[in-house]
Amino acid sequence: MLFAWLTYSIYHQLVNRDNLQISLEHMGDSLRRKGWAGVALVFILMFFNWGLEARKWQKLVRLLEDVSFFKAFSAILSGVSLSINTPNRIGEYGGRILYLKNENKLKAIAATIVGSFSQLIITIIFGLIGLLYYVNNFPPSSESIFLDPGFWHKLLLSVLIVICALTVLLYFRLQIILWVFDKVPFLRKAKVYIEIIVQYPPSELRYLLLLSAFRYIVFSAQYLILLDALGMEFMWWQGFLLNSVIYLVMAGVPTIAIAELGVRGKVSIFFLGLLSTNTMAIIAATVGIWLINLVLPAFFGSVLLLGVKIFKEK
Repeated sequence: MLFAWLTYSIYHQLVNRDNLQISLEHMGDSLRRKGWAGVALVFILMFFNWGLEARKWQKLVRLLEDVSFFKAFSAILSGVSLSINTPNRIGEYGGRILYLKNENKLKAIAATIVGSFSQLIITIIFGLIGLLYYVNNFPPSSESIFLDPGFWHKLLLSVLIVICALTVLLYFRLQIILWVFDKVPFLRKAKVYIEIIVQYPPSELRYLLLLSAFRYIVFSAQYLILLDALGMEFMWWQGFLLNSVIYLVMAGVPTIAIAELGVRGKVSIFFLGLLSTNTMAIIAATVGIWLINLVLPAFFGSVLLLGVKIFKEK
């Protein structure tokens, strides 16, 4: 229902634009003029995107068992295929652990969460930088006699800075989580499955953050390249900063993959619409990235799942 409503809302917004036909012609002309090199580059970068995630996961589960890069990459794609219809893609964990030995499956979930934690920190950091740019350069157009709308932006920025600081602190003090599991009675039995999180030294946690930052730059570049290929004119650094706000918003919105397309479309129009009136290019790029970075890997992952034995041993 959410997907249907958002899709209709975006469709209604597009068909009522005066320059829709001009935008379509401009988009087609841009593709013809620049060729499909940009689209091909975005496709190639998809393998770097998920390859970096596979390297992170390979590094994380190394304490449990040695996994080849190809096996880690297969696990990542299988996780994507199982995440399509689960809230906030939690199905990824189930898809990945199928490639491990039975005794390591549950422990690997905790290891995978550490990797997701590192990616979240990078998303928040870049998102804060982008939000700071947005607040200072795009002040609210409406004024309130009770409260300046800019106040809410600054309040949100302050809250996110505190959250970011606490998140980074927790990331480098993962033993706090283990302490909580030890103190809460109904969590105590599960403690054995998360003990792996305190075995990563600070140097390894920093390395995971570095890989997460590289991955963030890759999938941000994919979106900007596709926007450029579809004819949207913008300064790349402005697009990067506002795009990081989009990722920050998406990180905080509970959704499933199919509804995520509509949510991302609305959020992208709101922020990138500040740089260009070419709404059609924004929507086309959003759909293109969704297909290349999620649907296509999910298809490959579903094929790979056919060869996986869920229970390898008794």
